Amino acid sequence: MSDAPPVSAGDGGADRPPIWSRPERGSRGPAPAHSRDAIVVAAVALADAEGLAAVSMRAVASALGTGAGSLYRYLSSRDDLLDLMTDRVIGELRPYPQAEGDWLDTMVLLGRRQLALFGAHPWLLDVFHRASGVGPESLAWFDNCIRVLEPLPCAVTAKFEAIAMMTGVVSLFARREAAAGAGALSFAGVDLAAYPHLVAAFGQPPVPAPRADLVERTLRSLLTGLLLGEAG
Repeated sequence: MSDAPPVSAGDGGADRPPIWSRPERGSRGPAPAHSRDAIVVAAVALADAEGLAAVSMRAVASALGTGAGSLYRYLSSRDDLLDLMTDRVIGELRPYPQAEGDWLDTMVLLGRRQLALFGAHPWLLDVFHRASGVGPESLAWFDNCIRVLEPLPCAVTAKFEAIAMMTGVVSLFARREAAAGAGALSFAGVDLAAYPHLVAAFGQPPVPAPRADLVERTLRSLLTGLLLGEAG
């Protein structure tokens, strides 16, 4: 999962191969006391509990009861660790829903699952856009979205753009939910006399709430506008 189609396995022009294609650990040194997977699990737990800033090689090593130097037998840098963490939690989007019904219903469901994933791992908002983090699970998610959109006659570039826009919009909703604890927007104590359009808007009578919430209405409008409009 990313906010753009996967176009590069590296980040910042690094020449070394991505972490996904490197051996589990170096061939030298003592017998392994841990595994790459255990390191990633510990790092994800730390990020979930204390935020991304708390994730350092030293902190993860401490959680595993070892020294930071030992982790470099499995990873070259903290960037490697962030990439592995990103791909691991994106794997939580599985199992993917079967696209047996309407493609739009399925895509909206996928968008809601993305939103739930950002809620479960708020730190993901800060790293999911990294090109180097596009690993096997991200590619699988893209592949699934293309499968869902297969019946549509529009160009594949339009499908990639729609998937990227859906992810971007979902991330905005996730950031809004994360900031909700700061309190709702309030004009208490503000003189609105100089803003007549706001005064008129606030004076409108209430209307019944739409049957679909804002997330669903936004995703449906976005996807149909990008894909059905392009196909027509």
